[in-house]
Amino acid sequence: MKKVLGIDIGGTKIRMGVVNETGEVLEDITIPTRLPLYPYLEEQILKAKTKFPDLKGIGIGTRGMVDAKTGVVTFEKELEGWEGTPVKAQLEAATGLRVEINNDANCAALAEVRLGAALGFQRVVCLTVGTKLGGGLVFDGQVMNGTHGGAGEVGHMILYPNGLVCGCGRRGCSEEYVSGTALRRMIQEENVVNPKTGELAIPQELFRLAAEGLTSAQTVRERFLSDFAVVISTLQAVLDMDCVVVGGGVSESADDWWENLLVKVEPLKLQPLELRRAAFGNEAGMLGAAMLVTDPSNYS
Repeated sequence: MKKVLGIDIGGTKIRMGVVNETGEVLEDITIPTRLPLYPYLEEQILKAKTKFPDLKGIGIGTRGMVDAKTGVVTFEKELEGWEGTPVKAQLEAATGLRVEINNDANCAALAEVRLGAALGFQRVVCLTVGTKLGGGLVFDGQVMNGTHGGAGEVGHMILYPNGLVCGCGRRGCSEEYVSGTALRRMIQEENVVNPKTGELAIPQELFRLAAEGLTSAQTVRERFLSDFAVVISTLQAVLDMDCVVVGGGVSESADDWWENLLVKVEPLKLQPLELRRAAFGNEAGMLGAAMLVTDPSNYS
């Protein structure tokens, strides 16, 4: 059975998996992210290739924007030296294998469509609510990359004109209001104190405190979910997708807020829309990256 290497590159760690055509992970390796990234990545891939000489391809999901056709990272400011790297060309020369690279949120979306929560849907938006807000679009089985590799950058849709300054330099981007970072800021603004510790709450416990009746936590929950519902409604107006999958670190606490989100989205729907919680956790990016090279029809 065909084996490929799926790689998910994050700011602090890189996850590499040897994956077969059915999505089974045969080997799972996590290593720290080191700079300069490319030579380190090539070294680790060659080690994996030595251990698994029957690999047929390499799929990579990375932070930032990627030109999917050329395999060049076109925008990434936090991994120094990564922007502008012709990853596909260099790795294909080094390994002799087919290499495909895409944005990590697109890869996560592909995993959910092929194997996870969005199986059977045709037009899928996958929202990753973690430290920031990411998005991936898979329509008719194909990742939608856009002209410059920037499709699905949901976190940079303007939610509040002239609002908070985003890391991209613009004001009012969605990820400044719908993300783990946004929750941390709002916890400070509303002075959400955990009654048991006497200290400011952390995002991981915010929604539980709200469910337990803490008024300040409920205020943050209301702000967060109201903005999240508007983001989803706006995406529907533009894309008319049939399914939205929500994943990422913040979704780990979804037992305490999912029903609240559904209530807020319902009156904003223009058409029927299915909202689902992601089936995969941190492995989604690695699995989706592998799928870039297991089925060519899923990559465009």
